[in-house]
Amino acid sequence: MKKHLLFLLLLPVLCTCEHKNQYATIIRNGLLYDGRGGAPFKGDIALNADTIAAMGDLANASADVVVDARGMAVCPGFVNMLSGADETLLEDGRSQSDIRQGVTLEVMGEGSSMGPLNTRTKKQLARGQTDIKYPVAWTSLGEYLTYLEKKGVSCNVASFVGATTVRMNVVGEDNRAPTAVELDSMRLLVRQAMRQGAMGVSSSLIYAPAFFAKTPELIALCQEAAKYHGMYISHLRSEGNKLDESVEELITIAKAANIPAEIYHLKAAGKGNWGKVDGVIQRIEKARAAGLHITANMYTYPAAATGLTSCFPPSLQDGGFGALRKRLQDPAVRAATVKAMHTDAQNWENNYYGAGGPDNILLLAFKQDSLKKYSGKTLAAVAKIRGTSPEETAMNLVVEDSTRVTVAYFLMSEENVKKQLTLPWMSFDSDEGSYATEGVFLKSNAHPRAYGNFARVIGKYTRDEHLMTLQEAIRKLANLPATNLKLKKRGALKVGNFADVLVFDPAKVMDHATFAKPHQYATGMTHVFVNGVQVLKDGEHTGAKPGRFVKGPGYLK
Repeated sequence: MKKHLLFLLLLPVLCTCEHKNQYATIIRNGLLYDGRGGAPFKGDIALNADTIAAMGDLANASADVVVDARGMAVCPGFVNMLSGADETLLEDGRSQSDIRQGVTLEVMGEGSSMGPLNTRTKKQLARGQTDIKYPVAWTSLGEYLTYLEKKGVSCNVASFVGATTVRMNVVGEDNRAPTAVELDSMRLLVRQAMRQGAMGVSSSLIYAPAFFAKTPELIALCQEAAKYHGMYISHLRSEGNKLDESVEELITIAKAANIPAEIYHLKAAGKGNWGKVDGVIQRIEKARAAGLHITANMYTYPAAATGLTSCFPPSLQDGGFGALRKRLQDPAVRAATVKAMHTDAQNWENNYYGAGGPDNILLLAFKQDSLKKYSGKTLAAVAKIRGTSPEETAMNLVVEDSTRVTVAYFLMSEENVKKQLTLPWMSFDSDEGSYATEGVFLKSNAHPRAYGNFARVIGKYTRDEHLMTLQEAIRKLANLPATNLKLKKRGALKVGNFADVLVFDPAKVMDHATFAKPHQYATGMTHVFVNGVQVLKDGEHTGAKPGRFVKGPGYLK
């Protein structure tokens, strides 16, 4: 009787010990990079549900799934600080082109975000759809991100609230300052978005109508985001002739609003501006030394991608794209535009001039099927085919397609790309959608950064060109952006953190996408877990969609 009683007393203890050694998944024998820049160490990592449950020597533990990571790196998932996947994830939630590079968090909303919307801007979003069609079944930014999560995505998702979107909701697309009442309405929209989980306020000041916003307007919006511990992130007003002044504007906004600030895809655009990078770096580091939290992100290519409309003065877009399209059909406006395209403009970003002409402008995507045959050709080549001047061709294509027409501009130097890569405060972005090599995505060309940007950091620049150590590259791909965004329990391998975990062979990671053939997946990423669920297994997508809406620091439940 006493022995029986003793066994019953010990039974809970025995069960507890067995439970402690049982996990859902164990990744064994890997070289663990914690993401914070420290030296890697050999060990095991265990996952339970959505969480990292244990790390170290787990030889005596067992698991339902065991992954052998011998000879491989194990690290936290990467953060895409500027993702253009707003629409591509609605079409295909697998996020294949980025998942296969190790991106487990897509941060969206470059100046324009998928909310907040009103009746007018909802209609504009519906009219602006090109190859990808979807119902606009949300109004607020929080509703959009929740919609994505419920629809099913393999990656985590987050977004800034776009200053352009807020302006369009209240002011519209006219070139004027908001009234005091309108500015109060804009601030309210920012507050609402921050409470719903926005990461902060974003701007894209090269484009109309964002171009029409002056510094005080941006400060006012950032002051609202600062109340919720958000950040300001900006596509600068100029990346070319006024680059220095534009960096100074961002620093001014950060200081006035008492807010951390980041520069989207830092670059010096146009050969005449390549020499400005050193001065920009010094300007940022001086601000950082003075106590401001200024950071930047970048993509790893010498070509940008944006609208063909960036060849035209933004003043033509006063009143919106419809007004631009109408103006471009006026012979007098066309003549003036041709002249403007050949001007080294100081008050707007002339990408036609900055690229050095039509041979360095590559057409990527059209809305109209009749124009898709020009995808992958230069503007110079299409002008020759059509028998019109490159300037006339550019205007005609925008009018005929009724869109901005997506193009790549070869604007930057490889030397500057390498110089920026090593900066300790530099993280990375694709500035592109996340695609699959099938279906609707093949109707248009992508910029190769959609398929290769993060793989190039690991393969080309770290392994092959030895610009930084692998632990530093991983820190800049994972922990640095997660820390800048004030994310909780992400960006590092740590017990208790969410299990966004990568397993890859550093010797095999490679990008394959080119400008001629962009729809090619990167290789070398072996296993990817998002919130503890395996979405990539032996280099192939599992179809799982465990991604979540990752909320900013101001989120109110």
